[in-house]
Amino acid sequence: MITSTQQEEQLQPVLDDLVQLARLSLLGRAQDTQLYVRRMARKYRDSLPTLAEALTNVLSHSPTRSSPLRREAEVPIPVDLDSRLELLRHEQVDSLEFEPVFSPEVNRALNQIIQERESQDKLIHAGLAPTRTALFIGPPGVGKTLAARWLACKLKIPLLTLDLAAVMSSFLGRTGNNLRYVLDYAKSIKCILLLDEFDAVAKRRDDSTEIGELKRLVTVLLQEIDNWPPSGLLIAATNHPGLLDPAVWRRFEIKVEFRLPNRDDTKTALTHWATDLKGPLLEALAILFEGHSFNDIERHILLARRAAAMKNEPLENHVKNIIQEFARALPRKSRGELATKLVETGDLSQREAHELTGVSRDTIRKARKNEPATNA
Repeated sequence: MITSTQQEEQLQPVLDDLVQLARLSLLGRAQDTQLYVRRMARKYRDSLPTLAEALTNVLSHSPTRSSPLRREAEVPIPVDLDSRLELLRHEQVDSLEFEPVFSPEVNRALNQIIQERESQDKLIHAGLAPTRTALFIGPPGVGKTLAARWLACKLKIPLLTLDLAAVMSSFLGRTGNNLRYVLDYAKSIKCILLLDEFDAVAKRRDDSTEIGELKRLVTVLLQEIDNWPPSGLLIAATNHPGLLDPAVWRRFEIKVEFRLPNRDDTKTALTHWATDLKGPLLEALAILFEGHSFNDIERHILLARRAAAMKNEPLENHVKNIIQEFARALPRKSRGELATKLVETGDLSQREAHELTGVSRDTIRKARKNEPATNA
């Protein structure tokens, strides 16, 4: 016969969990409460299946899945205590001007995140949670921020952006209070939190040049990443992955590497930015901009479009200026391809292509006859 004392001892883990759950709820920490319920559902799946099933049903109809905008309106965006400036940039991404161009690897990772959110109920019933954290790696201008905006648009939730490099001075000296304000706010609503310039804070803790305050911030970040609620998505973006503390890498569930666009990627993007250009000219620009970031390419095309609009001239006229500016820096083989494509447009003679690219007319003639070029 089991005594009341023995029963209480057996139930003690459950009682402890219920007390902790009540504490989180009374503190108003909705996302932490949801995370704890999820852990309890997993914990008692075998020993107390009825309780686990009931908790799973609660998660499936969680009120935190209501409108993020309504919840957000109840909580003011955190501000720096000295300057009173907002620490976050808020954006509701209803649509994008055009569909982004990503590599197949990046596409797979981003679509995996979308599919997990769309199948969240199935994951919950399996005792799982969708991806909570992702690390975006790559040089400037390759689409890391755009990918975060695309996810926010597809998931129909706000994008909150924190530029860690821009607010670093306010963090130091406060033992990470501002950082905690931001993270607590982002956890309280259903959103994507983008930590831009992540390496500005999450540096290696064995770096002897960094002061203790910065090392404590890394510790704060590691704890928050571990406990990020599955209702939201934490994305960290860095241009300098080598600067990150090794412990940071292990915390992220998905690592997505963004590379500089190849020629096909560039051509696809150009079809959006310069819709009135003809095929051969688009191919010429794809050759010209190979190895450049999307941001760099878009900037030059936008400048050309503005100049064309102001002078009421065809865009092709101003694209020639871009070609003349960049062509001579290309490798010999690429310059030969570029000159050949320019002649194929039908708008440029071999002499004009030579003047723009520096490739000899004889080389262009041979290339068009599929003969090997000898004197670029």
